[in-house]
Order: sequence, then C-alpha cells, then structure tokens
Amino acid sequence: MSDTIEARLDRLESTEEIRQLVAKYALSLDMRDLDAHVNLFAADIRVSREKVGRGHLKRWLDDTLRLQFTGTSHHTGNHIIEFDDADHAHGVVYSKNEHETPSPGGDEWVIMQMMYWDNYERIDGRWYFRRRLPCYWYATDLNRPPVGAEKMRWPDRERYDGAWHELFPSWREFWRHPPDSDEPQVAAPAPLGEFLNTMRRGADFPRIRVR
Repeated sequence: MSDTIEARLDRLESTEEIRQLVAKYALSLDMRDLDAHVNLFAADIRVSREKVGRGHLKRWLDDTLRLQFTGTSHHTGNHIIEFDDADHAHGVVYSKNEHETPSPGGDEWVIMQMMYWDNYERIDGRWYFRRRLPCYWYATDLNRPPVGAEKMRWPDRERYDGAWHELFPSWREFWRHPPDSDEPQVAAPAPLGEFLNTMRRGADFPRIRVR
C-alpha cells in the first residue's frame, strides 16, 4: 500500500468512517429505524441463498425484531480495523447488549456479550458493511450468571454454545499446551496491519452460513 501523505490521510478518514458505521448500526437498530439501518449495508447484501438486497434485509429484520425483542440496547467497544486495500477492510468489534424479551412466563431482561467479524467495502466513495458475522459468548437473564457450558440461554429455548472463541486458534492452543519448561518463549510481534490475520493463524475470512 502507498505511504504517501494522501494515502495516509485517506486511511485515517476511512478508519473514522468505519467506526461511525458501527455506531450508526447500533443506534439505528435500537431505535428501529430500519431504513437507516439497511442503508449501512451494500445494496447487494446477501440475506439468504435466494434473497439479495436491502429490501429483503429490512423485511427479515422487521420480522425478527417484532417477534423476539420488545427493546434492545447495543453498546459497542473494542474495535480493530485492518485494510486489505484502499476500498476493502475487515475488523472485529465487541458488543455488549441488553434485550427486553417476550416470554410466556413474563418478559425477561437478557444480557449478552458478543463480537462481530466485519467486512467493509467502499462503494462510490462511501463505506458500507459487506457482511457481519456475529460470534456469541453468552446470553442470559440479568439475574442468572451463565456459569458453565452452553452459555447461550434465551428464554424458552434450548441452551447452546456460541462461537465466541472459534475464530481464534489461540483459545484451544492455550488450554491444550501448558508450558513444558521454565524457559520464557515469546513470539515476534504481528506485522503492522496484520494483527487479526496473525491471530487467525493466516486462515481465510470466516464464512457466514447462508440459509
């Protein structure tokens, strides 16, 4: 990539626009402005195997939000952005969420910790989500800490494990390979702009299962 002043300024402006994209995602979703929300995605966003486009995304969101949530609040945090080229980037962003969730036994307050693996694309001078892959650690009633396995615990549903750790091999490596000597061992730092790729051990971008 070019290291000219113009290229570096463009990178800074792009980074800030992508951060704003994530913040706009949370606000528009929580306030149920679905037109504002779906326009954060590329016009040809894939919604399912057969359906493509913002209109289909809006309908899917409308059905999901009306059925599953009375209200939501998404709090985004840690955000790493890396560029593939001037018009394509990927990133990871943490999100701590709260949901008022209808239940036959009475509404419940479900808290959640998750992260998104994002791909971003600049189209006609503006940055959009190309896709968002949600990876969950837990979801549980506010008063029930999710200790143990199967931390995804939505009301009136079977418990299951999220994919919080699946993107990063270091999680399994840490538990499978405790130190076998007292000698300190430290790997070289990740190359600039390759932190996520290094943590992924060079694997391709994770895939979204399209239904």
